[in-house]
Amino acid sequence: MEQSTDVIRARRVQRQPAWLKRWFNSETLVAWLFILPSLIGFTVFYAVPAVRGLLISFTDWDLLSEARFVGLDNYQRLVQDPQFWQSLRVTVYYVLLNIPLQTILAVVLAVLMDRLTQSLFVRGVLVLPWLIPNVVVALLWLWLLDPSLGLINQILGFFGIPRQPFLGSVEQSMPAIAGINIWRHVGYTALLIFAGLQTVPKDVYEAAAIDGATERRIFWSITIPLLRPVLVFVLVTTVIGSFQIFDTIAITTQGGPVNATRVIYWYIYEQAFSRFNMGYAATIAVALFVILITVTIMQLRYLRAGESDLA
Repeated sequence: MEQSTDVIRARRVQRQPAWLKRWFNSETLVAWLFILPSLIGFTVFYAVPAVRGLLISFTDWDLLSEARFVGLDNYQRLVQDPQFWQSLRVTVYYVLLNIPLQTILAVVLAVLMDRLTQSLFVRGVLVLPWLIPNVVVALLWLWLLDPSLGLINQILGFFGIPRQPFLGSVEQSMPAIAGINIWRHVGYTALLIFAGLQTVPKDVYEAAAIDGATERRIFWSITIPLLRPVLVFVLVTTVIGSFQIFDTIAITTQGGPVNATRVIYWYIYEQAFSRFNMGYAATIAVALFVILITVTIMQLRYLRAGESDLA
């Protein structure tokens, strides 16, 4: 009798759909148990606010009165808004200033660490600026770049160079902002690339050296191609982070002078909390999300993120 019952149960299990077996077996349930806390956090703090923000973008809401549904009016306004396009141009300008120089410096630092020293102390020094809160970094450089009392201008004066306005100049403010953020993030980026260098097989370098390849040829033909997965990750994350710059702008220039540093995140902040156009601010945020998704997909496809030269 017991044997026949076991046979019936086995047949029932065999008749269950494949997806049911896959999603409701003991191993999957244990996996869901571990994922559940993160899933709840993602849903509460990311998914729900994102959906709510999308719904708000179809309304006219000043945070005080009842939200009024306006359909696609905010999106039509966005397309015709010259201030939005100007803030987008400023943001792209910042990204073009920040990403290439930061990536090149990070690769150089990573290669130097790999070839000359792998000291934990050196790694700690490199990552230290990244560990400092961004607000503190911005305040520090705001004082250093002060036109009158800043240490940087004091050093320039010692060498006979005229004082520079830096953050107070239309031409110099955005390069100064880019320099501040490069100083803060380049060490952390270098450590990511350094970790990628550790995955490159050493026998590949030995074979190239035996074949008579120069250091330059080894770097461009072996190191850079084999680092591509790490470089893709670095480029994607740094580009997304650069489009979202806010803290440094808020502490140093607040969008000035003459809107020279009014990036898209600062424009969203102005619309939401200075002009109380929460619906339009949400519309700009949705547009930024679409832009970032598009840029990320283009990077992943162009850089062949799903392939590896180590295979």
